[in-house]
Amino acid sequence: MSAVSPRLAEIVQALPLRAGLRVLEIGCGPGVAARAVAERVGPSGFVLGIDRSAKAIAQAVAGSRDAIASGRLAFRQVAIEDFVLESGESCYNLAFAVRVGALDGRHPEAGLRAIGRLRAALVRGGQLFIDGGDPLREFALERQAPARR
Repeated sequence: MSAVSPRLAEIVQALPLRAGLRVLEIGCGPGVAARAVAERVGPSGFVLGIDRSAKAIAQAVAGSRDAIASGRLAFRQVAIEDFVLESGESCYNLAFAVRVGALDGRHPEAGLRAIGRLRAALVRGGQLFIDGGDPLREFALERQAPARR
């Protein structure tokens, strides 16, 4: 299991986590932050880490066997712009992403699809945090009302 870097520790600490939350980590890499978040949300919480890379997911699973076995943590290989809840899967209270091109402006078209997927995957009033603040910034997901003519 990898140690949490100071930067990731600061990001996890900045998240408004509490026991029992369902959290989605987007672009989880080897699962270091997901494991730290799973500790913070406790045995009544749940964390799903997603990443488009099969190698990253394999590393995350290999380093997380105990937390996975406890039912508090899972990983799935999927890009956020393709993410959908599985049958029977509950929505998430909070999502966060660090260095994810679809959410930090590097890939705007993928970003539009990602935001639509996140709106469907988060509870009403769910929060999305991305890096680029101090250390995070909240990304507003609420739907804008169409302009009236």
